[in-house]
Amino acid sequence: MSAQIENLKEYSQEELAAQPIGAWTGEAYRRVVGAIRAQLAAENLTQPHWWTLNHASGAPGHWTRATLTARLTPYDDQDTDFDAVYDDLIARGWLTEDATGGMTLTEEGEAGRLRARERNLGVHHQTHEGISQADFITTINVLRRMVANLGGNGNLPEDAK
Repeated sequence: MSAQIENLKEYSQEELAAQPIGAWTGEAYRRVVGAIRAQLAAENLTQPHWWTLNHASGAPGHWTRATLTARLTPYDDQDTDFDAVYDDLIARGWLTEDATGGMTLTEEGEAGRLRARERNLGVHHQTHEGISQADFITTINVLRRMVANLGGNGNLPEDAK
């Protein structure tokens, strides 16, 4: 257990209710995404590589460069050149494109995806440590409602169902 967890103080309901949600969600985002990106970097991957591997694995031959780029761009905060990501995975021998442009993982690509998945699961377990499933679900639902309250789409992504 880290010193940060051991030193986690208790606060009154009033103190917690007065906290700025933007500051806490921003810090959580930076910590979670930073940990994921660090684990992916150990495999010489970026998040867009990871997203591509998962989409191509889940629907072999379905995603083309154009359709996958359109799907992933809303989640990208690094101004990614997705063609460069696809080209990199093809050069590694992890991804192929058929005559219609459909992308499929190779055996090497699936092996790399599974290695990265194991690394990301470690981050997932660390993130959820000491948090009940009920509290996690409540947190997700509260964040979904906040997003919707501010004009965003609070629904789960179609492929997350």
